[in-house]
Amino acid sequence: MKKFLSLIGIAVFLYNCSDGDLQIETIDFDSVTAQNCGTLTTSTRVFFKINDDEALILNLASGLLKNEASTETISSNIGTSTLTYRIFSDAVSSGYFCDEIPPIEPVVTEEIEATGGSVLINTVAIDSVTFEHTIQLQDITLINEQGERITDLTITDFGTVQTSSN
Repeated sequence: MKKFLSLIGIAVFLYNCSDGDLQIETIDFDSVTAQNCGTLTTSTRVFFKINDDEALILNLASGLLKNEASTETISSNIGTSTLTYRIFSDAVSSGYFCDEIPPIEPVVTEEIEATGGSVLINTVAIDSVTFEHTIQLQDITLINEQGERITDLTITDFGTVQTSSN
């Protein structure tokens, strides 16, 4: 009987013990269009994607968007450019990012800064004055407040935006 109770005790202990597995979050903004505030120009640096109560904010390093077709992919490391993932208490709108005085609600409940990866930009000329910039993210590393790396990211294509040299 003593062995049986010991065996049950060990089983309960192992069942209740954390196995240390990281719960992997999936961050999927692929079906959401990239937005910005105001008129898009080559000096525009902040883009965001909103997916209900989540937002992905990209702040490009200065000078990455150019009104010229690129023969090679332009790359910016995270650190020079920044990428932030925010979770809000409720659905968020573009007014949160674009209003001169942002609304009080919804509240940011979690904010995770990317600590690694790259922003890749390819630019093609649509005509002599309009350029299309395809922005992609590569090898993005996000670490939450508990120090856990979120590894299951389905963010690759941040979006395509157009500028004009008029």
